[in-house]
Amino acid sequence: DALKRAARALHARDAAQAALLRCQKDGYTVAVAVVDRGGQPLAVLRDNLAGNHTTQAAIGKASTAISFRTDTTELAANSQAGKPSSGIRAWPNVVAVGGGMMIRAKGSIVGGIGVSGAPTGDADDACAKAGIAAISDAIELE
Repeated sequence: DALKRAARALHARDAAQAALLRCQKDGYTVAVAVVDRGGQPLAVLRDNLAGNHTTQAAIGKASTAISFRTDTTELAANSQAGKPSSGIRAWPNVVAVGGGMMIRAKGSIVGGIGVSGAPTGDADDACAKAGIAAISDAIELE
């Protein structure tokens, strides 16, 4: 219904804002994207000093996490050269580097968050986790 859709949009914005603020606090200029279960962007925020590539990379990381039902740091490790899943890195729109995470509520995947622009995937992940933490209580109550 319309009220639930509005609430999801607000949660997406809040998650993106919390992730961006965490990265800024840590000294990183990033872009953050929150996507729905279909991988479509609900909220996108970008630090005005973030690199040009970061917006699309953040959307790609979030969408990749949803599509493969795994956080992109894990996907990156499992798709290294020589591993059975290495071929997925060549697929269109797959971003197999850290910074993309699933958002879950009541045991189900409800969306994804992607962060791009910090110096490492682990730093992107820390910001993404801050975004999820900012909304986790609210989305569990819906």
